Amino acid sequence: MSEFDILIEGYRRFRLGAYREQRERYDHLAQGQSPKVMVIACSDSRVDPTRVFDAAPGQMFVLRNIANLVPPLSAIHGQSSVAAALEYAVTILEVDHLVVFGHGRCGGIAASLSGAFDNAVSGAGQHIHEWMEFIAPARDSVKAASALSPDIDAQRALEQAAVRLSLENLASYPFVAQAVKKRGLEMHGVIFDIAEGALRVLDGTSGQFQSVPVEL
Repeated sequence: MSEFDILIEGYRRFRLGAYREQRERYDHLAQGQSPKVMVIACSDSRVDPTRVFDAAPGQMFVLRNIANLVPPLSAIHGQSSVAAALEYAVTILEVDHLVVFGHGRCGGIAASLSGAFDNAVSGAGQHIHEWMEFIAPARDSVKAASALSPDIDAQRALEQAAVRLSLENLASYPFVAQAVKKRGLEMHGVIFDIAEGALRVLDGTSGQFQSVPVEL
């Protein structure tokens, strides 16, 4: 059975299981959506924010890209899926929360640190290189710091820096800044560790990522 056939079998389980169990909710969602949260997450197949947050259908408006990055407004020239989705969520859906959802062991972050695509040519990583250049200054700072202090976990440090930078870049969009000022739109940064199952939330006061306590 091919991987696509496996997906089709998954649909059949969904149609006979979760869809049937939540038929009333899906009937309601067919009329439109009104999520209160937008999540900007990584495209990594190992991390699904709807699963991590145990979210119901229609609860979150999700945008995914490599390394969960939000480019600054100044870098947007012409079409941008990030800007379009962000604008739709903030101005049309009027979400109350924007969440930048990073994760541990991110492949995009690892590639940025290793310079795997620094010499990429057309068709062989060029687009990946150009996308990851949004965090080039943060990457350079992390690499410089780790060179001085080898005990620094450069991967984790850049994963955190990327979330912080995306939050800063969100504020560069006028419609986001206006929503924050006029209706209290809130922005949050989180990082999920795949191996540990731990979720860390960026504390606005300390500027540090704090683990969410869970009674196991």
